Amino acid sequence: MTTSLRRSTPIRLGTRRSALAQAQSGHVAAALEKLTGVPVELVPITSEGDTNRASLSEIGGQGIFATRLREELLAGECDFLVHSLKDLPTAQPDGLIIAATPVREDPRDVVITRDGRPLHELPPGARVGTGSPRRIAQVHRRAPRAEVVDIRGNVDSRLARVASGELDAVILAAAGLSRLGADSPLRREELGLAEWPTAPGQGALAVETRDDVDPDLLAALRGLDDTETRLAVTVERGVLEGLDAGCQAPMAAHAAVSGESVRVRTVVYAPDGAQRVGLDVTEPVNGEYIRRNGSGNGADTADGADPMHAARELGLTLARRLLDQGAADLVSRERSS
Repeated sequence: MTTSLRRSTPIRLGTRRSALAQAQSGHVAAALEKLTGVPVELVPITSEGDTNRASLSEIGGQGIFATRLREELLAGECDFLVHSLKDLPTAQPDGLIIAATPVREDPRDVVITRDGRPLHELPPGARVGTGSPRRIAQVHRRAPRAEVVDIRGNVDSRLARVASGELDAVILAAAGLSRLGADSPLRREELGLAEWPTAPGQGALAVETRDDVDPDLLAALRGLDDTETRLAVTVERGVLEGLDAGCQAPMAAHAAVSGESVRVRTVVYAPDGAQRVGLDVTEPVNGEYIRRNGSGNGADTADGADPMHAARELGLTLARRLLDQGAADLVSRERSS
């Protein structure tokens, strides 16, 4: 299917310069070209997160991978952006909209080792690399005898540190490995979402543009949207927003849509993994929950309720339940804007 988009110049897609960012932007560019018949060119942009080598636990939560790109978009240097959704603060800037969330990749984390030994069987003192506060807490729970090494760097450099023996394992997102097509003799262990839930939005992309963009281009971008993905990540980001803890907090939220319902697993961890507060709930988001909590704008459903409003409200409700059960004592709350 193609859309009616008339223009004499290519569509400009702003993207971070990393290999992963350009790979995932390339996938979106190809899909948009197929949809519109108009060429899409990548516009590489350097974000603060690409130049600041401090630990993510120190600088995360403030949109360090998105702010510079958004400035370029608002300045008219590109027509739209592609972000890793888990890197985006929950507050949406004035003048910008998320036009689409394409079909989500595998949301799981994977452990990369030389010999395939599972994370929980690593010997005492084994060095496990990750810069994510959530993953650090989860490693402390799964492999309490291991030593966690706070690392930054691209996928290739992290894999190289395992291959060289500097680290015994690293933890990466399955989606990143898939999008890069990473081929390595190293072994991988997929971590199940039931016991190892991941970051809100992990595996999903956000297609962002200006709210005054050419309506035909906006319609084309919206053609990339996957409703189930958007519904799930809206719930997850609602939890993050309600916790008010920043996108690098030691928390996890994963939602999965199945028919008329959505199942949400969400956990808040103490930084050392010693304590956790979690919920595992299933709600009929496409039915009763929407009728109770929809915005009534008639935009998305025949009965006048907005499923994305209801999804966000579900996330906010779960966050309040987590806080009531003691999560407030585990996280350092900060604005995720």
